Amino acid sequence: MTDTITLTKAERMELSRRASSGTDRAEDARRARLLLLLAEGHTWDEASERIDCSRGFVASWTRRFAEQRIAGLYSRHVGQVATVLTPELEARILEATRHTPPGGATQWSTRKLGAHLQVSHMMVARVWRKYGLKPHRVERYMASNDPDFEKKAVDIIGLYLNPPAHAAVFCVDEKTAIQALDRKDPVLPLSPGRIERHGFEYFRHGTLSLYAAFNTKTGEVLGKTAERHTSAEFVAFLTDIVINQPRGEEIHVIADNLSAHKSKSVRDFLEAHPKVHLHFAPTYSSWLNQVELWFGKIERDVIARGVFTSVSDLKRKLMRYIRHYNKSPRTVKWKYADPSRHIGTQSVGTGH
Repeated sequence: MTDTITLTKAERMELSRRASSGTDRAEDARRARLLLLLAEGHTWDEASERIDCSRGFVASWTRRFAEQRIAGLYSRHVGQVATVLTPELEARILEATRHTPPGGATQWSTRKLGAHLQVSHMMVARVWRKYGLKPHRVERYMASNDPDFEKKAVDIIGLYLNPPAHAAVFCVDEKTAIQALDRKDPVLPLSPGRIERHGFEYFRHGTLSLYAAFNTKTGEVLGKTAERHTSAEFVAFLTDIVINQPRGEEIHVIADNLSAHKSKSVRDFLEAHPKVHLHFAPTYSSWLNQVELWFGKIERDVIARGVFTSVSDLKRKLMRYIRHYNKSPRTVKWKYADPSRHIGTQSVGTGH
């Protein structure tokens, strides 16, 4: 193969100096002689025979010279992969983790970042574990746009932390469109070495809504199912709450901003029952309503893996669960994670 190289006058002088130097490294002289031979028109085979080198050597240094000229003839060592986790390397890993990977990926993996930084992926894993970094996970949040957020939040949290004497506080909401799903194939039960298995296909028997009122003092739940969640159903449920409390007792109800909770029929009900007080949570602040925690519990315990042969079967199983739960109800421990922080941005710790 012939690969003629054209040299400038300065390049030829520098290569000739290197080729005849008695003080430079021998490898530098070999590279210089190779390029001078190719510049004189010799083929690769002729040049490799005269300086006793392989065709790979010719190809590598010819390419390096074509890309970088004289500067490409200097040896470059890639170095060793870092094996000691220094503070500087730790800082590099942390900084790189905070930036988006090249190539369109949305997050790093330990191996991907290790290859990018030329370090061991286990070293990346140690740094991530030390600082609690989990690029593969994402959490979602919803910021309230309610201009009266603080006022409403203080009102509701005040009912939790310092409820009025001789009054009941209920967190009320509806879990809508609960599906009565029935499996086409039988459920294969749990057995040693094998998890419970459900068939992929199912029947849809319809849906219903579940109204629930969580008593913040006792943890008991008053529940009612309905085919639809309308203003009339909400008023009927408020009536159930009143009936189930001692006559004349003050009742505080915490609810969200659903339009069905603010209709004329609801206002008429409140006028007829002056001891019932409705408190609306700020928009996009369902975390302030304790009944949402209980809804999560019934979702896990009954709904998510339930098999329901009909809407009536779904209703029966939901109400059975509520009756069983009320035998040993549990309240929510509600506290500020950091009371010194601003209420609109602070974390609130909750849990049964």
